[in-house]
Amino acid sequence: MNSKQLAIILNIDTATAIGSVTLAKDGVVLQTLKNEQERDHAAVLTLFIQEILKTQQILPEQLDAIAVSAGPGSYTGLRVGVATAKGLCYTWNKPLVGISTLHMMAQGLLAQQQDTDAMYCPMLDARRQEVYTAVYDAALGTLMAPQALILTPDAFTEWLDRGKIYFFGDGSMKWEQLMIQNTHASFVPYHISAEHMIPLSEAAFRQQRFEDVAYFSPYYLKPFYTPGAKA
Repeated sequence: MNSKQLAIILNIDTATAIGSVTLAKDGVVLQTLKNEQERDHAAVLTLFIQEILKTQQILPEQLDAIAVSAGPGSYTGLRVGVATAKGLCYTWNKPLVGISTLHMMAQGLLAQQQDTDAMYCPMLDARRQEVYTAVYDAALGTLMAPQALILTPDAFTEWLDRGKIYFFGDGSMKWEQLMIQNTHASFVPYHISAEHMIPLSEAAFRQQRFEDVAYFSPYYLKPFYTPGAKA
């Protein structure tokens, strides 16, 4: 176990169109830079990292770990984020923490809503009527494992029968239009940020739950789709 009292962790999220980098010390945000223009993450990610470290006067050797939002999400975005994180871990000899994007989103909305009697269902658009999704309880325990789900009007009946669920993320709009109306369903705005990784990456660091840098790859949940490709 690391004996240091403070953990300095660089958190990277490029799983969706909005990318961000957050530097945190002992679970507290030092600085966040966010790419809200939907530009190519590869063009700005390393610049963000350099700027944050310079501004906060943190040297690479002072970092304790690098955490990355590991999917599901955009194939291109995930590859950029994970490749960058792995490259930095190799270069700076730092441990790698991989965080589920859906788990990160649930953590973010839980902090926003602070509703301990509800369930949390993040949704990321995965083309047509499909979403990447999962269901978590208010302790962030997994009730429905992360999966690529084709939506049907009664897709979440089992969970809605149990109580209130917050649906959120860029895939939740098409579910709201498709679902059979239910008073237990609540749709709320959510803005993804690497800041939402902090409690999860901090816990992983304390518990020494690190990834194998050589073999770690994103959690795509389904094969890459190429339009026009033959089966």
